[in-house]
Amino acid sequence: MYLQPIILSGGSGTRLWPLSREHFPKQLLSLVGERTMIQDTILRIGNLENVLPPLIVCNEEHRFLVAEQIRQIGIIPQQLILEPSGRNTAPALTLAALSALDKRENCILLVMPADHVIRDIESFHQCITLGHQLAEKNHPVVFGVAPTHPESGYGYIEVGESITESAILPTAFKLQSFKEKPDRQTAQFYLETKRYLWNSGMFMFKASTWIEKISTYTPKILQACTQAIDKGVQDGDFFRVDRVAFTSCPSDSIDYAVMEKLTDQKDNAFFPIVISLEAGWSDVGAWPSLLEANTRDEQGNLAKGDTYLDSTQNSLVLAENRMVAAIGLKDTMVIETSDAVLVVHKDYAQNVKNIVAQLKKENRAEHISHRKVYRPWGYYESIDFGSRFQVKRIMVNPNASLSLQMHHHRAEHWIVVSGTARVIRDNEVALLSENQSTYIPLGIKHRLENPGKVPLEIIEVQSGSYLGEDDIVRFEDHYGRTQ
Repeated sequence: MYLQPIILSGGSGTRLWPLSREHFPKQLLSLVGERTMIQDTILRIGNLENVLPPLIVCNEEHRFLVAEQIRQIGIIPQQLILEPSGRNTAPALTLAALSALDKRENCILLVMPADHVIRDIESFHQCITLGHQLAEKNHPVVFGVAPTHPESGYGYIEVGESITESAILPTAFKLQSFKEKPDRQTAQFYLETKRYLWNSGMFMFKASTWIEKISTYTPKILQACTQAIDKGVQDGDFFRVDRVAFTSCPSDSIDYAVMEKLTDQKDNAFFPIVISLEAGWSDVGAWPSLLEANTRDEQGNLAKGDTYLDSTQNSLVLAENRMVAAIGLKDTMVIETSDAVLVVHKDYAQNVKNIVAQLKKENRAEHISHRKVYRPWGYYESIDFGSRFQVKRIMVNPNASLSLQMHHHRAEHWIVVSGTARVIRDNEVALLSENQSTYIPLGIKHRLENPGKVPLEIIEVQSGSYLGEDDIVRFEDHYGRTQ
């Protein structure tokens, strides 16, 4: 039976703020190694037998970033399903399972979040092979990780009797129960008893098994997702589920919606199984886990970027835009980006989400995106801003173009730094080369294109009474953004 990888690429960008943001969550970042986390997730399953191209479920806001990162590693996905809004993992998996069953009679789903680190790929493949065998016998499988410390940021799985028949295979157990994220004292108890594993959030089962169980335990999710798929449309490389149907779907996790309920069923021939994953797993769920997932220096530090460390131990220092010096720190995380700096002791790293919540409450933009914002045509980066003006650096990829658009409240000056620009202003078309400029008056239809073979870079100076990104009226767009 074919193995269908399901990559769940959601996330709100809160736990690794300020490096991750709502519009740029951690799976899109290169946190361990050169590739991004979603790229590593896809590539680590490439050598398995009978494996199909991945089926990816991602937020609509991330679609072009995800598609570009997949393209960079030469992967053509089975399908890229867009969620108009987040509804947790159970609806996302249900969309994927319905899509998988629409393409073939049945298959084994390997469900993986897009933002995990796994160092020992050989051991990971052994666990997948065992999980495949068990899933073919109709057993739902969850992967657990033996805890190395009393972690209160993870959910836990209580294991029952071992069912492993061979010493060569990874260890597998009957699943006894799921446990919520514990306090530190309870987490210490879980660690000492050796009967509890961290819940990795990775699962395996037949596509038909998931649909059967979600229908039994949470039928409203299946109903909403079925309607969302049936009324969905293919949009270029993406499949857009119906917004109204999916928005009506209850929000629930795979654990709550199905897996926890399976522990109460009495069928001795059908029971959920936990496979112990001993493969250097981490979900990089907080800044200290990133420190642990990387190679550190003799003082236990991890430093990236232009940094200087003196008398500092067991600390993480990341500098993106300027030199950062740390003196006399211990167990401290220092994260510098273009618009925010975070300094937090490792014991309080889980509280970063409180900062993000406060930023949302105050309607600030720092939790949503970085100053550099990626678009399907390239990116723009805010350089300076003030009352009635803003300066941006804009990069347009070769043979790419912005939408044909108009602004009600601002005018724009464009200066070409490198490359060639084709500029459309109403009925005028002009080619501009380096050091040439043009002016876009308020209310004029315009478009910027890069007809060349090298990236186009320009400086844009905006001036007007309102400079928000929502002051854009699109008339034509190559990327389906006119609405």
